[in-house]
Amino acid sequence: MSEDKITLESLALKKPLNKMTTKELREICINKMPLIAGVSGMDKDTIITNVKEFLGIVEEEGAISPYKDQIFTIKGQIKTMRDDKVKIESRKDRNLMRRKINKLKKRTRAMAKAV
Repeated sequence: MSEDKITLESLALKKPLNKMTTKELREICINKMPLIAGVSGMDKDTIITNVKEFLGIVEEEGAISPYKDQIFTIKGQIKTMRDDKVKIESRKDRNLMRRKINKLKKRTRAMAKAV
């Protein structure tokens, strides 16, 4: 190995670390980062955390979603709609209500993922 510091760009990875298999991560660690010891016995999560620590990558965790308030209001709507759905007698109207609830659930998931 040369005396240069190893960076994420110098590794020339084809895909992001989270998308790589455990086998690929082990090969990279053994061949290009010999300072990380015991890679052959580690699982994927510990290998990724060790590689990120070795490369100096810091992840920002705990970021609050900008849609948090909207998500909570929609979830409140879903709860009230579920209560109303129980009271509805006609099957057609119940199915319509169920579909509306399902659509709102999908919307909240998409908002939460959009962080």
